[in-house]
Amino acid sequence: MNEFKNDIQSKTNDVIDSGLGFVFSFVFFFVIFFIGVVFSVIGQ
Repeated sequence: MNEFKNDIQSKTNDVIDSGLGFVFSFVFFFVIFFIGVVFSVIGQ
């Protein structure tokens, strides 16, 4: 048997983890874009 299957660190579903990672990265880049838009509007 695979030795890594004996001691599992996280028993959560990988789909949920990858979905959360996608959502957090999307929110992060949206915040960066929104800050850029705010500075662009203020600079006009």
